[in-house]
Amino acid sequence: MKRKYLLDLACMTLLLLQLVGAEAVAQAMESVEPFKVGTFAIDDEPTVGLVMRDDQLVVDLAAANRAMELQTQYVPMQMPSDMLGLIEQYEYGLKFRIYEVVNWLVSEGLLENGNLPGWGHPVSSVDIMAPIQYPSKIMNAAVNFYTHACEGCNDDELQARIQERRANRGVPYLFLKPTRGAVIGDGDDIIMPFGRDQIEWEVEMAIVFGRTGKYIAAGNAYDHVFGYMVAMDISDRGGRPPGGFSGGTDWFVGKGHDTFAPQGPWIVPKEFYGDPMERLHQTLVIDGVTVQEARAGDMIHNIPELIEYASSLITVFPGDVLQSGTSGGTGAGRVQRATGSGFLVDGETISASIDGIGTLTHTVRAEQSVPADLSGAQLPPVRTYRNP
Repeated sequence: MKRKYLLDLACMTLLLLQLVGAEAVAQAMESVEPFKVGTFAIDDEPTVGLVMRDDQLVVDLAAANRAMELQTQYVPMQMPSDMLGLIEQYEYGLKFRIYEVVNWLVSEGLLENGNLPGWGHPVSSVDIMAPIQYPSKIMNAAVNFYTHACEGCNDDELQARIQERRANRGVPYLFLKPTRGAVIGDGDDIIMPFGRDQIEWEVEMAIVFGRTGKYIAAGNAYDHVFGYMVAMDISDRGGRPPGGFSGGTDWFVGKGHDTFAPQGPWIVPKEFYGDPMERLHQTLVIDGVTVQEARAGDMIHNIPELIEYASSLITVFPGDVLQSGTSGGTGAGRVQRATGSGFLVDGETISASIDGIGTLTHTVRAEQSVPADLSGAQLPPVRTYRNP
């Protein structure tokens, strides 16, 4: 009797497999098209979306998944409500479900002109938010490009400094940057705080972690990476006024202001980007003038080394961000632009790009005043203690 029951069960299972097809029993292991992931304001709601078709189209991931589930061969699966959830679950099965969604969209022709469903949107019609709302920490590599180690040097001085650093690289130098308040998305204004008029730019690649790790060996570093995005490390070079405690450079003043951590415009999962140490090409343009351009070969410490070093200090978690540093061409080098200024000026447009990822574009705005009831303990304007 038991044998007959098992035989009947096996026959029924085989029949079901024939009826619903292979899709019901195995998730897609590959995506027929590459995609990026981001956070977008759609109908005034933060929405996780897929960026497709040469960055021209945003697909509401949860809505597309629900539509796909109307077909019986797809087992229901809840989509994460935010980017942190997506990153946390990506390597634990979610990746293959997203591949299924992409493959279904393509096979049904739903990404073609005229067939776009209500949950598909042209990128130009949505507000692009910072992809991660918000990382638990942003770790930044300081002076990690040879050309940035000698801003304003002539060619001979630069070559001498490069040889010196290559002979004695030491270990990386990292600092932490605030997240909520500092992190902004594409199109948001960069605000120069009142009287802080020595503000400069730094384009950087941002590495987004996808797995928790401590003491991650450089040889295994990419196993812990989710993907990559464009970032800027906006910096206040005005320093702190004299008097009181002075322990050297004030990194909180230099790096911690609101809007000083632009990130985005979206994240490229690592499988669609490749090795950043072979591919990285980053540029920064201010009002049409290219002021920074660099490739990974200019790095002092490569990305796996940065990951090993960072994780030797502190555990990294999914959604944490590590920025790999910037090259020469910052305001410290007094790069000449249309304004003739070495630092950012109110009204300028600043765009940071990384090939294969995208471009962040922001307008610079100077804060015009502070509240009248402050006691005087606030950070003062640079002009009150430093000559122009």
